[in-house]
Amino acid sequence: MKKVIIIGGGFAGLASLFRLSRYKKRFDLAITLISDREQVNFLPMLPDCLGRSVKTKHLLFNLADLSAKKYFNLLKSRVIAVDLKKKEVVTSGQSLNYDFLIISSGTETNFYGNNMAREHSFKLDSVEDAAFLFEALEKNSYAAYLIAGGGYTGIEVATNLRVYLEKRKIGRKIVIIERAPAILGPLPQWLKNCVEDNLKRLDIEVIVNSTIEKIETESTSLADGRTFNHAMLIWAAGVRTADFIQNLEVEKNPQGRIKVDEYLRVNDACFAAGDTAYFLYKHNFLRMAVQFAIAQGACSAKNIIRSLAGKRLIEYKAADLGLIVPMANNHGCGRILGMKMRGFLPVFFHYFMCIYRSYGFKNKIGIIKDLVTGNA
Repeated sequence: MKKVIIIGGGFAGLASLFRLSRYKKRFDLAITLISDREQVNFLPMLPDCLGRSVKTKHLLFNLADLSAKKYFNLLKSRVIAVDLKKKEVVTSGQSLNYDFLIISSGTETNFYGNNMAREHSFKLDSVEDAAFLFEALEKNSYAAYLIAGGGYTGIEVATNLRVYLEKRKIGRKIVIIERAPAILGPLPQWLKNCVEDNLKRLDIEVIVNSTIEKIETESTSLADGRTFNHAMLIWAAGVRTADFIQNLEVEKNPQGRIKVDEYLRVNDACFAAGDTAYFLYKHNFLRMAVQFAIAQGACSAKNIIRSLAGKRLIEYKAADLGLIVPMANNHGCGRILGMKMRGFLPVFFHYFMCIYRSYGFKNKIGIIKDLVTGNA
């Protein structure tokens, strides 16, 4: 019997699980999925729990139910360490040996060692975080809303906040603070311009070349000297991999993403997939996206099967279908199959793919109903 361990139950982890389960009997596989959550969290739609009134229950899928259908062992635990030489995974409760390992544990919010930010700000790493943030919004006790970080998540959160406030006829300042000279990092300038125009339309202020300098109980100060009193702070200023990955003695980028070869290998017995992996693509490194996570999870599983069958491994070929920045007022910007798109169409494509990729028929129907009623 060959022991295969998958760390993480996100898009990459489940894609590898689905592929491996097809060959479970043929190769006598003992598959173990390690996750610190009992349910799959559908992360792409967390901001929509705010402005579009998507119910958090429709973004959850029970891993135990999946375990019964796919015949794998589900271990709810947190991974403490991985020993690549000993082929051992150490969790908070036990140690497990493996013949093959797929690391697909994704990323989490990076507070860059700022304990005040960790203590006094909100984040969106899970459905639980989204519910906690929504509950705080419902109290309506904030004079302003600050979003640290002008990436995808920051933009989506800011626009959903504006829609949330407008529905309740609440007039408040919303500010995005970005430490770089511009929002949305390396994305093309036309797309940045499109997003910036829509943010102005929504009266969302963007402050670049600045950071959160000081966080106190009743006030938040920026590096440029501006101070906001009684402001909600939402932290979306970057991500990092889990501590056990940070401690691995392998080549990583500053976020802690593991550099992999053309087969997605870390070594002969270990693969990395999804946001955990740092893959070279067209003389640059591939960005984090759901489409790549799913494809990498499947490719990692294929290469484990091919290794067991004594066949040559297949290279991972990234197929970039495009990117979309959806904003909650039904205005989006993106590039789909090489075509530039603005307005409602990219937003439609975004939610179409979200519904398609969500887990469980009831969740798909629930999301559709929530989007329809939430936009009414």
